[in-house]
Amino acid sequence: MKKDLHPKYNPAVFVDMTTGARFVGGSTKNSEKKEIIDGVEYNIISIGITSDSHPFFTGTKQFVDTEVRIDKFQKRFGAVRRVVKPKVAGA
Repeated sequence: MKKDLHPKYNPAVFVDMTTGARFVGGSTKNSEKKEIIDGVEYNIISIGITSDSHPFFTGTKQFVDTEVRIDKFQKRFGAVRRVVKPKVAGA
């Protein structure tokens, strides 16, 4: 087996940026921010969405206004048409 093939696995604390929830685990990613918990130094890694803030796990639903999205799409791309390539006779 080759030496130094795999990256070093370090203890890490994952912090949800929206709720501030913390999850202790491990990662190969390093961070300049460190925190000591129970005498062990952990890398602090900020995460945008975790199970603490994701709508699937929290049970909250977000209303999506699809009509406005469709109108915006039509306004931006409604005039754009695909150019049809002319067919070559005999091909």
